[in-house]
Amino acid sequence: MNKLLQARPTVPTSLLGKLASIWRNISMLTFRNLVHIAREPLSLSDVTIQPVLFTLLFVSILGAAVVGSGYRQFAIAGMLLLNLTTSAMGTGVGLSNDLNTGVIDRFRTLPMWSPAVLVARSLSDILSSMICVAIVLLTGLAIGWRPDASWLSVVGGVAVVLFFGYALSWGCACLGLITKNPETAQGIGLVILFPLAIVSNALVSTQGIKPTWLATIANWNPVSAVASACRQLFGNPNPSATINAWPMQHPIWAAIIWSIAILMIFFPTGAYLYRRRTMK
Repeated sequence: MNKLLQARPTVPTSLLGKLASIWRNISMLTFRNLVHIAREPLSLSDVTIQPVLFTLLFVSILGAAVVGSGYRQFAIAGMLLLNLTTSAMGTGVGLSNDLNTGVIDRFRTLPMWSPAVLVARSLSDILSSMICVAIVLLTGLAIGWRPDASWLSVVGGVAVVLFFGYALSWGCACLGLITKNPETAQGIGLVILFPLAIVSNALVSTQGIKPTWLATIANWNPVSAVASACRQLFGNPNPSATINAWPMQHPIWAAIIWSIAILMIFFPTGAYLYRRRTMK
């Protein structure tokens, strides 16, 4: 009997032990999400096939026909944002699917840190975002795009984009938690995310947007700030730098501030919604 009692797992009481336990929870759940992707590779189509199609369609076909060959130097940063923004809904869809299939109910029976499910989902999705970024950049290089900056500056641009994508995934996680099924989450997500990506300088400069109030929204759109920051760090043409709006004059700072603000709002909101949803 004493041996059985000694063999029972104990809840860590020290801060270091609790942090180690939380990390184990997150790493195991992240691994679980990656295993699901390995079993269903087509679930990555939004970050593998879509980036190639969008880049070729908007840059090589439409952009080259309307603007000219120089468009690719401007557009690749926008392609990063367009693909990451529209694919961010995968976080909400995956979370909603777990809630509806009963997997979360099983997790509730385990002695684990509750928000680990959300953190693991966001970490597995940032890995998907890295694949998306790599494919967009490789496709851009294949069609003639070239950065005109140091490799460290280019890495900085990629880091800014990924940080924004990570923050956005938490907003999508909240959407997955308040909707009743994955289909609804995806539908509402596209209604929100697609205009967010389009009403920005991702595809075209905002100087020509009419009416003026719509141009103002586009200039203060976080997607515009991140795209401008990326262009600046890549050393690519950035026409928005001439616009008299604070985010366009200081795009790197604006991108970082927007990302932190989104994360600070939706991280605690997601944890609250998750507790409320799983305590019913």
